[in-house]
Amino acid sequence: MATVVDGDSLESFDDLRSALDASGVVGTWDWDMVLRCARYDRGAANLLALDPERAGQSLHAEEAMIGIHPDDREWLFEAVKRSRAGRGLFVAEYRVVSQDRGIRWLLSRGRVYYDQRGRPVRSKGVLIDITESREESGGFFAEADTEARTPLDRAAASLLDARKALDEAAGEASNHLRLILDLALFEVGAHLARRARH
Repeated sequence: MATVVDGDSLESFDDLRSALDASGVVGTWDWDMVLRCARYDRGAANLLALDPERAGQSLHAEEAMIGIHPDDREWLFEAVKRSRAGRGLFVAEYRVVSQDRGIRWLLSRGRVYYDQRGRPVRSKGVLIDITESREESGGFFAEADTEARTPLDRAAASLLDARKALDEAAGEASNHLRLILDLALFEVGAHLARRARH
């Protein structure tokens, strides 16, 4: 069945894109833990690899993380390594040094996926620019206990799974739905970040 897009739909799509841009959702990432490489959309490639043209390319660990603030690299790398033995869901706040926007604070909300033997094989998530809304404090990394996940944790996991499914779809309708999911991820991520800080 064909999807018809009229002028009002296009206008609301543009409004949604503007709202998403204003909300701070800046990108999505997908790490292959076996090959130790990442794939980013344009926003994530711009901030983490310092080149939006690297979007969709396989980037090895060092080139994939070159945009992370030098003072945050070591503790973040160690936290990510430890998370591989964790329970799947995590949230992190850290700084990046953007070529066009200076130092920015990002909230990264993601999930680790495991193979049938329980080995971590992939990690996917979303990046949100929280610079303007952030309180003064250092970065952090926290994992969610899947046995005691709150409704917000479950909502974030479901939204990430839905985002993953939409990434496999193509077309104008999936772009529109992706924007809606990104807005929802931003709101849920912001609440989780506030909760993790307190």
